[in-house]
Amino acid sequence: MPSPEALVLDVFKQGDYLRMGLFGQGQVIPTLRRYSLVAISFSELISLSVDLISVLNRPSKDRLSRFDQLKSLQKIGRLFWDHLFSRSVKERLKNSQSCILTLSLDEELIYLPWELVFDGSDFFCLKFSLGRLVRSKGDPTLLQYRDLAESLKMLILADPLGDLKSAYAEGVNIKNQFIHKTRKVYIDFKSTNIDKNYVKKNICDYDIVHFAGHCEFDKKDFQKSGWVLSDGLFTTEDILKMGQSCSLPALVFSNACHSAQANPRSIDSGYQQANYSMSSAFLSAGVRHYIGTIRKVEDNSSLIFAREFYAQLISGVNVGESLRLAKLKLIKEFELSSLYWVNYLLFGYPGFVFFKHGRNKESKYRSTVFYRKILFKSGMTISLVCAVFILAFLMPRLNPNKILMFHNLQAEYYRGNNRSAVSLAEELIDKYQDFLAAYPVIADACQRLGDKNRALKYYFDYVLKSEKLNNYRHLIQAYVKLGWFYQLDGQYIKALQLYDKSIKLSRNTYDKTSEAVVLRRLAVWYTDRGVFDRALDLLTKSLAINLERQRSFENARNLAYDYRAVGVVFMKKNDYSAAKEFYERSRKIFERLKLKNELSSCYLALGEVYFLEKEYNKALEYYYKGIEIDKGQVNKVSLARGYNMMGELYMGMDDLAKAEECFGISTKLAEESNSRMEIAKVNYNLGFLYRMKGRKNLAREHWRKAQEIYRSADLDKYQEIRKQLLELDNN
Repeated sequence: MPSPEALVLDVFKQGDYLRMGLFGQGQVIPTLRRYSLVAISFSELISLSVDLISVLNRPSKDRLSRFDQLKSLQKIGRLFWDHLFSRSVKERLKNSQSCILTLSLDEELIYLPWELVFDGSDFFCLKFSLGRLVRSKGDPTLLQYRDLAESLKMLILADPLGDLKSAYAEGVNIKNQFIHKTRKVYIDFKSTNIDKNYVKKNICDYDIVHFAGHCEFDKKDFQKSGWVLSDGLFTTEDILKMGQSCSLPALVFSNACHSAQANPRSIDSGYQQANYSMSSAFLSAGVRHYIGTIRKVEDNSSLIFAREFYAQLISGVNVGESLRLAKLKLIKEFELSSLYWVNYLLFGYPGFVFFKHGRNKESKYRSTVFYRKILFKSGMTISLVCAVFILAFLMPRLNPNKILMFHNLQAEYYRGNNRSAVSLAEELIDKYQDFLAAYPVIADACQRLGDKNRALKYYFDYVLKSEKLNNYRHLIQAYVKLGWFYQLDGQYIKALQLYDKSIKLSRNTYDKTSEAVVLRRLAVWYTDRGVFDRALDLLTKSLAINLERQRSFENARNLAYDYRAVGVVFMKKNDYSAAKEFYERSRKIFERLKLKNELSSCYLALGEVYFLEKEYNKALEYYYKGIEIDKGQVNKVSLARGYNMMGELYMGMDDLAKAEECFGISTKLAEESNSRMEIAKVNYNLGFLYRMKGRKNLAREHWRKAQEIYRSADLDKYQEIRKQLLELDNN
């Protein structure tokens, strides 16, 4: 009997209404099923579908634009939620836990983006193991559905034209997955020079077909849509003809651009006579399960999705849940706002399990029945422990609502809406206290606002929560974050103690990526203390780790940070040519990764080098670039630093009026953000400014303010100011 948690949403088109009912699949079929009618404006739904496709096709240049894109998607998805469902259906769907949800739809309704309906908390495809069943006016008796044996045959068609290395890598990866993880599948792998005759002759021999390559989608004539093979298109017409003479595979995964897209305007009159898209053609030809894409797929995300999908499928997870977990994997790797997860949809019953793990036949070769019973009981115990672990620890982390709240929080933080970010983070932490990623964001936002006590509290909370959950990856990051807080505040001994803890933990847990982050922070610590050789030694080790893993987004970003830190060391050593080289390397990576906000420090650093080389106009250009980014983030600490640097520049140009103006802005921002070290730096520079203007009393006043801070943070600087004060008194 199907699981009682499984739901079926029946939706019929009746004129200007939708007739719908939501039923538990495990329930005894009642004599009378109750449906509700919802009045629909189909022209409005078509318009919303077009708007949604426009949002999905919108290019996203940076992280903020991706957040805006996600927001637009939520708004359109919410409108579909408002318009499509009756009140009773909404209440039941809203209150349902994550489960199997089968959409049973009239063919006229397939153009609607059901997977992207947003109920205010979750997108359907992230909350439910979702699949579509389509009612068509075709004759079902003509279809030959495939019966599956215990051992399955799979055909992988990868890179038919030989021009997509990523598609070839995807195919090889999937092949190796099956070979290493199960003996229940016989794999045939075909790549390059794949022609139409090969596909037509062989496709019916297989239970599963995976296609990784190009797909052409013709909006005007669906018959011209199809897989791009070496001698032309394997079209929807070819597919429909084949379904009349043989049993097509039970599962076709078309991991290619636009392979499941239907024209949203095809709901016009004569829709039933319209040509089929790829998904419709395969379904009409007898394929039970079809997975396709609705837009262009990215190489890295495509490989990760396919790998995770088959990993789940092989382990005995049903096809709908395998799809959902693969979407969540993309979110984990690339963030919710990347929208890579929206690409995939499933036609077919989502609760179907392809690999049912019963007793292994090879057990007959084991020596005794007793041994088999012991093994079985051990396996059950392990399975129970794993299930408890998943329910207790992993499932909460895969909560899409939690992830969505976090990405909304991140969006506000990157827009510089720090108070809003703090408010959202408090709401998230109040609801999900163990969602560790929220703690550093709220702490950073508080620090931007100048509320250092609150920031420190959340950094400590981050450490304590990570320790409590034994989450070593987060604990390492928590130590580093707290250490950086102390370092920015001039408390170098405390910072070093935390960095030492984090480096030991990263090495004990073999977490190389985190180790590289700690090595860089330690290098910056030694750079601040003037120990440049030690700093370069640490950065060399960090670079080696990140260069080896630079295909990963996280490691590529860390590599850019490494280059910037190396540039700082060379600048401090007065090797300006080398400093600029490494700053430029850093800048190029940040630009390639479209991390606009991270570019601020690069621009300020480049400006400082050009200032030291007395190329004042270039220095000014870069300072302005960095300051504009920091204004967008309302990052007062960085803005204070930027205006202080600009004040130094104007002082070097003998424009003391502008220098004083910049130092004044810097002082105000540093005091608002309660940034001790920035207050010390700007007061140090103001001392020189007023000495140049012959105003000794003001010079003395500002140097003493700086000296008081440097007394506990930097004794060398303290002694330097003491010397300046003595010279001032003697003149």
